[in-house]
Amino acid sequence: MLMRWAKGFGKQALILVAALLAIGIALRAWDVYHGPDLRPWHTKVPPELDAAALDATDWAGYMAAEARAFDFVREKITDRLPAEDRGPGNRYDAASPLNPTRFAKDWNRSFILEPRAPPRGAVVLVHGLTDAPFSMRHLAQLYVEAGFIAIAPRMPGHGTVPAGLTDATWPKWAAATRLAVREARRRAPGLPLHLVGYSNGGALVLRHALEEVEAGNAAMPDQLVLLSPMVGVTPFARFAGLAGLPALLPAFAGAAWLSVLPEFNPFKFNSFPVNAARQSHQLTAEVQARLRRVTDAGRLQNLPPILTFQSVADSTVSTRAVITSLHALLPAGRSELVLFDLNREARLGPMLSPGADAALGAMPPAPRGFSLTLVTNAAPDSLSVEARRTVAGETAQTARALGLAWPAGLFSLSHVALPFPVEDGLYGLAPSAQDHFGVRLGTIAPRGENGVLVMSLDSLLRISSNPFFSYMRERMESIMPSTAGTQSAPTGRAADTAAPLRR
Repeated sequence: MLMRWAKGFGKQALILVAALLAIGIALRAWDVYHGPDLRPWHTKVPPELDAAALDATDWAGYMAAEARAFDFVREKITDRLPAEDRGPGNRYDAASPLNPTRFAKDWNRSFILEPRAPPRGAVVLVHGLTDAPFSMRHLAQLYVEAGFIAIAPRMPGHGTVPAGLTDATWPKWAAATRLAVREARRRAPGLPLHLVGYSNGGALVLRHALEEVEAGNAAMPDQLVLLSPMVGVTPFARFAGLAGLPALLPAFAGAAWLSVLPEFNPFKFNSFPVNAARQSHQLTAEVQARLRRVTDAGRLQNLPPILTFQSVADSTVSTRAVITSLHALLPAGRSELVLFDLNREARLGPMLSPGADAALGAMPPAPRGFSLTLVTNAAPDSLSVEARRTVAGETAQTARALGLAWPAGLFSLSHVALPFPVEDGLYGLAPSAQDHFGVRLGTIAPRGENGVLVMSLDSLLRISSNPFFSYMRERMESIMPSTAGTQSAPTGRAADTAAPLRR
């Protein structure tokens, strides 16, 4: 009797789940059918090398393939743009001030910067999802000033059109990372090698180092630097594929996209396909699996030191996962986590969500195996910030005033803010006059009526530059070989397709 009841209950539960799934898919299809139409940049996929071809080629081969992808965009999209899609707010209009080809350097493309003096090392900088090498240019410049060759590869599917991400896979990104590392070692043989990853790029450089450990390679990177690393993502990413099921029918092709938005940003996609969310989840699952295997094999101590910068408030990646699924596992004394706290100034305090800093509850008590620095308000009634540091293995905390302060009205950093100083011409709060890309997204403080701007107000609310970038710069400089006596160029010199930074 009990077995029959259990079987009957299980059958009813399956029917209920199937019914709810069908309702969800139907609602998704209805929403897509009445949503915005897909445009050419959503449907035309540029050619890219697959993972096997990337592993078989060199930097010059990748640059040739990259040029073909950008030629495709010009020939198939920009040169054939329908009249209704033309206008100053569309980056794919050749006459738009946002079109990347109008700038002195198209930062959507891979670049290499070199110091004028003989190099002291090399660094590979990997950008994030929907992003472009543009996001790594300030960090690349920092390394060039320290005498490093800086290599910033464009990940396949990025920099061209959002449709590129419908065909992108994380193995292609991993292969592009390996290619850039090969080029770094070729240009700076026997010298220190750093890997820097931002967001999805953080997962890629961490995965690369784990891959090297598992392969037993003796020539490991000397240092990893992670910014807002995608160690864990939101649970929705795991089931994002379900949102794309209606796209199996041509009338609901838009279901392959989680968002279809105007493309006004010259160096980042606004539209976001389902496949991008799926690949990010698969990549984080791959990283976690490798971490478990390396840990179980007792080889985690072979990983290079890791310095991580992370905002306590991050709606894209899991701050808790950065703490519990990465730094809490690493060998004692080999890593440091720098957390940018919420703005604790008293006038904002009552407006902060009770769960906004929930990730801090996952922090293991001191002494910890990793060093922890919290950049936070010096006092509850002050906007000035200090760095409170607890060294690995110790319980004592030291505090140092940074001479920096929260800008008025800013309640936290964000996932996207960390690699951009406030002087950045596109994202900065106080952009440099010499650094201009057609629009000052970081200075827009929207006040007005709904529906007037081409972008969502949510995207403008999110802070896009880091008022504490100078502290991050200081910490990164501290892990580089001494630069005493070097004659590196203050702005670097170009190599291959690169151009000097316009500061």
